[in-house]
Amino acid sequence: MARGYALFDLDHTLLPFDTQALFCNFVLRREGWRRVYMLWFLPCLPLAALRLLNLRSMKRVFASYLWGMKRETLDRHVREFLETDFPNALYPAVVAELERNRKEGRLLILNSASPEFYLKGISEKLGFDHFIGTDMKVEDTMPWLPRIDGPNNKHGEKITAMIERGLIPEDSVLLGDSWAYSDSSADTPLLSIAENGVMIHPGNRLASEGLKHGWRTMTPQRPYAGKWSGRFASALQALGLYEVKSP
Repeated sequence: MARGYALFDLDHTLLPFDTQALFCNFVLRREGWRRVYMLWFLPCLPLAALRLLNLRSMKRVFASYLWGMKRETLDRHVREFLETDFPNALYPAVVAELERNRKEGRLLILNSASPEFYLKGISEKLGFDHFIGTDMKVEDTMPWLPRIDGPNNKHGEKITAMIERGLIPEDSVLLGDSWAYSDSSADTPLLSIAENGVMIHPGNRLASEGLKHGWRTMTPQRPYAGKWSGRFASALQALGLYEVKSP
């Protein structure tokens, strides 16, 4: 009998935050001078809003807070982040879904737009069989704009990546005995390829799409009240001013 699949997005799915901002918060609370990156990141925001800078470029600009950091220092920050802020931020209810799928024997795949330099550790910590992310290169000393090889792993790129890595069949339209979890309408392809889609705090666009497909909705408790409170939390994290509290 073929093995089933459990496909998980990361940001706002396994936890109520953008992990890039959460990790930035962790680093800035230890190396506060790195807030200088805001001098060039903030002017780029209106350009991104006007779509003059794409998400791939903005990801590189945002990651410039790591400028000049040694590889071993970055590795240490990742290890400490995975033992402190990250587990404290997880949704217990969604982690329980991960464990259910594990017990039921499905192949666990973490498929995220987040940089792979910390996604690998997250995958290992949570016991995923495979992980796929955006290939942001870690160098001996981090450059001002870290290089990204390949696509920003969003939308249909997530499906392409799983096929290219031999994780799902090339002719996949609907995976048997499968579950997929995401918060974002950008992950409609990921949710559509699974027999069972699960939306985490979906917005109107995703909720409307989910209604057509009969996808399930989960609304685990969040440490903020709604969309704008969540954005405020992300802004604080980008400044290194957010305190992650133990559950």
